[in-house]
Amino acid sequence: MLKLSRLASAALLSSCATLSLNAVADAVRYNQVALNAEVSQEIAHDMMDVTLYSEEQNSDPAALAEQISKTLNSAISKARQVKDIQVSSGSRNSYPIYDQKNQKITGWRERAELRLQSADFAALSKLTGELLGELKMAGMNFSIASATRKKHEDQLIKDAVAAFKARAQLTTEALGGKDYKLVSLNLNSGGFQPPVYRMNAAFKGIAMAASADAMPEVEAGTSQVSLTADGVIEVQLP
Repeated sequence: MLKLSRLASAALLSSCATLSLNAVADAVRYNQVALNAEVSQEIAHDMMDVTLYSEEQNSDPAALAEQISKTLNSAISKARQVKDIQVSSGSRNSYPIYDQKNQKITGWRERAELRLQSADFAALSKLTGELLGELKMAGMNFSIASATRKKHEDQLIKDAVAAFKARAQLTTEALGGKDYKLVSLNLNSGGFQPPVYRMNAAFKGIAMAASADAMPEVEAGTSQVSLTADGVIEVQLP
């Protein structure tokens, strides 16, 4: 009988403890409000990327590979002579060409890319025009350099936190509270991808002419970088 009494007492104490913990948990959640604030900024693109390529066909795959390599090596050599331009190889693919019955291989076609990147738009544009005499253009696009993005995002963090605090204070006053406590806060950055510059008919004509002086002036444009502050506050009512 004594053992049963002790068990009952222990169960009662455990139940009371659970109720007490639940009550504390409810109290923690009491008067909590979820808020968010977003700030954004237009940032000018300061990096230019150009992808050029060589594409040829030949009945001899070894001769074709040698021809493509020679063209690319010549272009790479010229590009490396220009200051502040990063040069790298892109994709390279080779595939067979079949006859009309799609049964016999009559030749091979190969394509190899050369990628150029620079913050000096004028120098890269001039180099691109010169290389169009031996290569073709696959595309041109603009972006924000990592260091530039980080610099602006660091400032946006301060702006987003300030905007969140202002909204938290406004919410507290609207609810008749005297103050608030910050429960949680998450910061998330985002932005829009830069547009890709695609060649139009006029640009293709310039590429065929292969004149560096004929290269059009580039407009890098901007991207909108944003940062969102999502959080929860606990309003202290009088």
